[in-house]
Amino acid sequence: MDPRDRVALVSGGARIGQEVAAALARRGCHVALTYNRSRDSAETTAGRVRSLGARALVVRADLSRPAGVAAAVRAVHARLGGPDILVCMASVYGKTPFESLDARSFRANLDVDLASAFHLARQAAPLMKKAGAGRIVLFADWLPRSGRPRYRAFLPYYVAKAAVIGLTESLALELAPEILVNAIAPGPILKPPGFSAKADRAVRRVTPLGRWGGPEEIARAVLFLVETEFVTGECIRVDGGRHLH
Repeated sequence: MDPRDRVALVSGGARIGQEVAAALARRGCHVALTYNRSRDSAETTAGRVRSLGARALVVRADLSRPAGVAAAVRAVHARLGGPDILVCMASVYGKTPFESLDARSFRANLDVDLASAFHLARQAAPLMKKAGAGRIVLFADWLPRSGRPRYRAFLPYYVAKAAVIGLTESLALELAPEILVNAIAPGPILKPPGFSAKADRAVRRVTPLGRWGGPEEIARAVLFLVETEFVTGECIRVDGGRHLH
């Protein structure tokens, strides 16, 4: 799909999402961004999109609720058109020891990381089908893509992201041939806030390419999955070879 004059809906437009939105805008794609609490970040991204000559829309939405998802998609369709492209980046990432894990914290990951992607796809797919084409890009993680929960205290996150891979494959089958559905499984892309120099060296040491990828690598992967005409149902690791160690 040529992104020019298409409309992309990007959920979770902070940090890496900013670079994804900008990359789409450089291709002439108009971008809608959803946010729940981080309006300033979404507006900053929208400003960057506009500076690149594309239209931008910021929509507040609680993506953990089906009604919030439906309202967001309706707003995008009414004001920008489309969406022709859906990029689901909204995520909850937090460390919770198993002893402290309760039903609420478990559901929080599933609602945002998994269910929001399903509900967004469910709302956007009929519009894409009617238009004759569409692209959906979901976000998993390099660990479930590699089939191993390496780190303790991230149980709900791992489970949700593993399920995203299954959702990607199932949606790809259900929505073919008009809509191509794929996922990206990031590895070491951005250092977390407060990451120590020692931890930084450790990550670099076990990553065969010896560095953090940076958000532009995710943006390149998104563009590939938007522009491809014959890749669907895949989950692509963007991890600098981290899974090989």
